[in-house]
Amino acid sequence: MTLSLDWLPNTAFLYILLFARIGAILMLMPALGEQMIPARMRLSFALAFTLVVYPLLADSLPSMPVEMSGIVGLLFHELAIGLILGAIARITVMATQVAGAIVAFQTGLSGAMAADPTQAGVQGAVFGSFLSFLGVTLIFATDLHHVALAATFDSYMVFRPTDPLMFDDAAQLAIRTVSSAFIIGVQMSAPFIVFGLVFNLGAGILARLMPQLQVYFVLMPANIIVGLVLFAMLLTMMMGWYITSFENHLAMWRG
Repeated sequence: MTLSLDWLPNTAFLYILLFARIGAILMLMPALGEQMIPARMRLSFALAFTLVVYPLLADSLPSMPVEMSGIVGLLFHELAIGLILGAIARITVMATQVAGAIVAFQTGLSGAMAADPTQAGVQGAVFGSFLSFLGVTLIFATDLHHVALAATFDSYMVFRPTDPLMFDDAAQLAIRTVSSAFIIGVQMSAPFIVFGLVFNLGAGILARLMPQLQVYFVLMPANIIVGLVLFAMLLTMMMGWYITSFENHLAMWRG
């Protein structure tokens, strides 16, 4: 009896083709692709997830081209789609940075900096770092990482490997995502904007009525205390905005 291995090259090609997109998406996906997770663990998870979805997607993938240029072209196509989708998903995390920067400025703590674990340890406002880390925690707590994996699988129904790359549409989607992240960040921090306007208006009037008193120096502790109390009271609402926007963004991948 002769054992044929003619199926092996095409199977290996399809697996690598799937891994090119899935690995790129999971490398940049919020929560699943954080820098705090060891690289070997992320790589192992991407390889395992590719193995799981291979039987489901193998029939919808093109066969291995005869020429090397065709193979490289398909791999570049899938890698580009994965990087585009993953990068756009990563942009949604900017909402917590925008909200944290506004909250820190309005409460007088803009000088308090901390390393943000979701941004490769880059220094940022302590409120932004806290909101980013809390956002990652809530994604896992609410099982939205399952939705992210389902959206990665469904992306093959929306962006097929044989369809041409649409860089213009990707650029427009990136612009809309950036503007949406900024809007969500402002919505999350809107009460603090109102608080800052009212507090500074009152402090300015008091400074005009009592010129000899260092009003802003005296009121700074009150500004910080009231800001922290307000932050504790509104934290649930703020993260609700963030989680809803992240879920709505993943829904676009699923058609």
